[in-house]
Amino acid sequence: MRQTVGIPKWLLCFLVAGAATGIAALGIVLGPVISSAGAPAVAQSARPHSPGVAQADDISRAFRQAARIIAPSVVSIETQKRINLRMRTPFRGDVPDDFLRRFFGDDLERFFAVPSPGGVQHGYATGVVVSRDGHILTNNHVVADTDKILVRLPGEKTSYDATLVGTDPKTDLAVIKIDAGDVELHPARLADSDSLQVGDWVLAVGAPFGLDNTVTAGIISATGRNSVGIADYENFIQTDAAINPGNSGGPLVNLRGEVVGINTAIATRSGANAGIGFAIPSNMARRIMQSLIKTGKVERGWLGVVIQDLNKGLARSFGYTGSGGVLISDVAPDGPGAKAGLKPGDIVVKFNGRPVNGASDLRNQVASTPPNTVVVLDVFRNGKVQQVRVKLGRLEESASIQSVAPGTAEVDDLGIAVRSLTPELAEQLGYDRDQKGVVVTELDPNGLAALSGLRRGDVIVDINGMAIRSVSDFKKALQKFDLKEGIRLTVKSGDFHRFVFIQKR
Repeated sequence: MRQTVGIPKWLLCFLVAGAATGIAALGIVLGPVISSAGAPAVAQSARPHSPGVAQADDISRAFRQAARIIAPSVVSIETQKRINLRMRTPFRGDVPDDFLRRFFGDDLERFFAVPSPGGVQHGYATGVVVSRDGHILTNNHVVADTDKILVRLPGEKTSYDATLVGTDPKTDLAVIKIDAGDVELHPARLADSDSLQVGDWVLAVGAPFGLDNTVTAGIISATGRNSVGIADYENFIQTDAAINPGNSGGPLVNLRGEVVGINTAIATRSGANAGIGFAIPSNMARRIMQSLIKTGKVERGWLGVVIQDLNKGLARSFGYTGSGGVLISDVAPDGPGAKAGLKPGDIVVKFNGRPVNGASDLRNQVASTPPNTVVVLDVFRNGKVQQVRVKLGRLEESASIQSVAPGTAEVDDLGIAVRSLTPELAEQLGYDRDQKGVVVTELDPNGLAALSGLRRGDVIVDINGMAIRSVSDFKKALQKFDLKEGIRLTVKSGDFHRFVFIQKR
C-alpha cells in the first residue's frame, strides 16, 4: 500500500490491497451458532408500519436499486510486479560480515554473493467498465509500475489480461482495456458531478481486502477538496462512505446508480476507513478518460499567468469588494494571457461564466480545457469588471507558470533591511543586469515583513503602484503610505512576480 503525507497528523492511504491482505487480515471471528430448536415459539402480532419505517424502506429500496444498476459495471483488478533477484553472501549467519570485510572490504558481495530468490508482488484494486469494447477506468497508482494486469468481471472466476491504454499521474487516473470476446460488458453511466451537494446519499462499490462487490453507503461530506497532497490537480469529493484498501479505482455512485466519482484515497491513522474518503469527480474523470482513450495521453490548456489567492488586504488594495476571485501576479511574455491583454493586478472572477473560487479552482478549470480553446474571463481591473477573450495554449511539462501563496500579518515591526539592486548584485543573484528595485538582505523571522510572506533575496519593485528603484525610493514609499492602512508590495522572486500585503495593527 502506498502512502502520501498531505493532511496533518493523518495518513493518506491509496486504496490498493497488498498481497498479504485477505479474509484473515480482517480479523473475522466465526462464533458458535446457537440453535433455537426446542424453544417455545412466540407469536408476533402484525403491526402497521410507522411513517418513519416507511421512509426508511424507501431509502433501502433506493440503495438496492442503485447497487443493482452499478454492480455489472464494477470489476476486480489484480496487478503483478516481479521483484528482482537480490544478492546475498552465503556465510551470513555463520561467519560475521565484519570478519570477512577485514580481508575483502567492499568487494565482499562481488566475491561471495549468490542469488536470493525474488518473487511476484500482488496488488488488488477495483475498476469500472466505461465502454462496451472493454475500456475500464481506474486509478493510476493501481496500474503504475506493474508487469501484469488481470481483470475479473462480476460473477466470474476467470481473469482477463488487460492492456494499459494510458495513464495520467497528475490526476491519478488510468484507463486499461480487456478483450472479453462474446461476453457482454455493461458500461457505467457517468453523472454530472458538479450537481452534487453536501448531504447527498452515495454508495461506494469495490473490492476492499479482496471482497468483491462490497457496497457501503454514506453521504457527500464536502466537494472541491484541494491541497490534499494526493495529485497535482485536485478537486476531490469527500465522503464518509466506508472505503478501504482494495477500493482504489472503484465507483462512487448516486442513488440512480450513476458514477459521480472514482474512489482514490482515505485519510486515516490506522490504515483502515475512518470516515474520510476522497474520490475524483466524474466530470474530471470523464475528460481524462476520453483523452486517454482517444490519444493515450492528456493535453491541458495553458493560460500563461502566475496566480495567487486573494486575502482581504490584497483585495482592498486593488479596490475589489467581491467574493472569490484570483489575483494575477505575473504574466508570461508572449503567453496566451499576455497576448490577450491580461496584466499583473487583474483579478479573475469568472472563467467561461463560472465563478472562480480560488487559485486551485482556476488552475483546474484551465487545465481541464483543451488547448486552442477560446475562453472568456471576467476580469476586475481599475474598479470595474471587463471580459477578456483568451485562446489557451498547450501546457508543456516544463512550463513553470504556477500559483503562489499570498501573505498577511498583524504584528508590530517591519523587520527588514534592503539594498539597492546594482547591475553587479543583480547578476550575482541571477537577475538581468538592468533589473531595478531593492533586495531584501536581512529579515527578522518574527517581524511584520517575514510574517507577511516576504523572503530574504526577494526584490521589491513596487509599493502601492510606486516604482522602487533604490533604497531612497523605498524609504519615501514607507513615509508616504500608512502601514496601518496596509501597503501592497510587488515582489520579484526568481522568474516570477507576486504580491505581498503588509499591514500593521
